[in-house]
Amino acid sequence: MENLSTTAAPGSSLWALLLATLGSTASQPLGAEAVCTARPPAKYSLTFTGQWSQAAFPKQYPLFRPPAQWSSLLGASHSSDYSMWRKDAYVSNGLRDFAERGEAWALMKELEAAGEKVQSVLAVFSAPAVPSGTGQTSTELEVQPRHSLVSFVVRIVPSPDWFVGVDSLDLCEGGRWKEQASLDLYPHDAGTDSGFTFSSPNFATIPQDTVTEITSSSPSHPANSFYYPRLKSLPPMARVTLVRLRQSPRAFVPLAPDLTNRDNEIVDSLSVPETPLDCEVSLWSSWGLCGGPCGKLSTKRRTRYVRVQPANHGTPCPELEEEAECVPDNCV
Repeated sequence: MENLSTTAAPGSSLWALLLATLGSTASQPLGAEAVCTARPPAKYSLTFTGQWSQAAFPKQYPLFRPPAQWSSLLGASHSSDYSMWRKDAYVSNGLRDFAERGEAWALMKELEAAGEKVQSVLAVFSAPAVPSGTGQTSTELEVQPRHSLVSFVVRIVPSPDWFVGVDSLDLCEGGRWKEQASLDLYPHDAGTDSGFTFSSPNFATIPQDTVTEITSSSPSHPANSFYYPRLKSLPPMARVTLVRLRQSPRAFVPLAPDLTNRDNEIVDSLSVPETPLDCEVSLWSSWGLCGGPCGKLSTKRRTRYVRVQPANHGTPCPELEEEAECVPDNCV
């Protein structure tokens, strides 16, 4: 066979290399570090598991009106030139509405526009809400080489503007599709509402802040529902698992054991960590009047009350009443 590299005209090999480089650059999504070459398109099952239990998150755990629960899941498969949300970045108007009130219409319009105008969104997917803090919901999604990234959000209910989610998880690795991916999820603040607790009234953040991760020490305000100063980090609030499906002549079949839970069963409580919650008490009241006969020692009292009851072997409450000796000064 003839060796083309020795018979080509001078400069032709350089020209071919340049054309090849330009071609690969043109097919690469904006901002991407590498082009996904996995073939063919892939389909995945996505299972979201809520782990928001009273044992793991005892402080101000919502039991009524409404109890702890998760909104519907809304996500998209997309290219690297689209971002649904990103830490340290400002959320869109659509994501603000979703994080604050669970309204998805504006966010859906933004996803639709990104798919039509710049073709950065391949498909939108959703999963039903989870009516308790612990439970599962699932859906399926498709990815393609140019749209190999997956993002989604789930609102924490009730909350000011808190959510969990995934930002641009790449399911393509080394020119092939990942068989499975699992991530622990932690609470994030959308930066549009300044409430500290799950049931805080609406108090808009002006000017709007960026997305931040909520930790056991930040925000550091003691009223914060996630403030656990004894913990180095919060336990995972949820978990997502994606399992690649293979296509058979009849249907899509999972390559790994099916991790979905169609009946939305409660997560096994034995696997949920217990977070110690220390007792919190108020400041002391003023001292009461000093009673008793004139000229003789008597006692006065002051009290305090429990602000937060201890849980999960946290520090117990101290004495709520204190006495001190005194001499009556208003007697006859």
